[in-house]
Amino acid sequence: MTATAPTAATASNPADVVRAQPSGFFRDMASVSNRALRLLPRDLEAILPAMVIPLFFLVVTIGAIQNLVDQSVTGIDYKAFQLPVAIMTAVTGMSRANSLVIDISEGYFDRLLMTPINRYALLLGLMVADFTLFMVMAIPVIVVGFVIGVSFGATGFLGLVVFVLFGALWGLAYTGFPYAIALRTGNPSAVNSSFLLFFPFMFLTTAWVSRDVMTDWLAAITWFNPMTYALEGMRSLFTGWDGWALARALLAVGSVALLAQTLAFRSLRGRIRRG
Repeated sequence: MTATAPTAATASNPADVVRAQPSGFFRDMASVSNRALRLLPRDLEAILPAMVIPLFFLVVTIGAIQNLVDQSVTGIDYKAFQLPVAIMTAVTGMSRANSLVIDISEGYFDRLLMTPINRYALLLGLMVADFTLFMVMAIPVIVVGFVIGVSFGATGFLGLVVFVLFGALWGLAYTGFPYAIALRTGNPSAVNSSFLLFFPFMFLTTAWVSRDVMTDWLAAITWFNPMTYALEGMRSLFTGWDGWALARALLAVGSVALLAQTLAFRSLRGRIRRG
């Protein structure tokens, strides 16, 4: 007679019951990330506009303003001056928060909490998928930049890589806001409105012109806007390696990440307690 493994229904000894075992933090994070990446093709209606709209504004802004802005004011060609803005606009607000809020509303997230999966991997896995998406979204922006004549001649291919990484890191830092909203509210409409938080960053910074041509009050505000330093660091890559500009850009991105990700993980812990 063939022996059968004990189950929860037949085992007389509770110690013989087979239970799910933790698979480890990195495996859990990889599983969440892989699922999120596989679901990306279903969200093309959200991803494609996020790539097309920044490219549209890049071309239109250059066409409207380039002849009015002297290179001595911006320090670089205006097309290169605008390329970081297009990158940051493309990646800001794009995250798997919409997918997360669907999982919450359909009960899938609660079912995950019944498993031994690492709780932090639930969020970090989504962020790995986000970072991958941001790197991909930067490609068409860079291609258009090359087409209109932007060049990384001063820093070469490595400068291009650092440029894309800064854009992706900015997008990753910002994802904490939509994730915090998704976890706190479970409301898709609230998550979709999280992009509106980006507009003060955009308009109260050196997105279109340098401080030299701004009014005093607006120029003063830009000094306190972390996006200003992120843009300046990315723009510095067109003229050479400026360690100070890159360090300030990294610090600015880190400050946004600290605030946004703190909110996200606190919201995750609150969702876990409620679940």
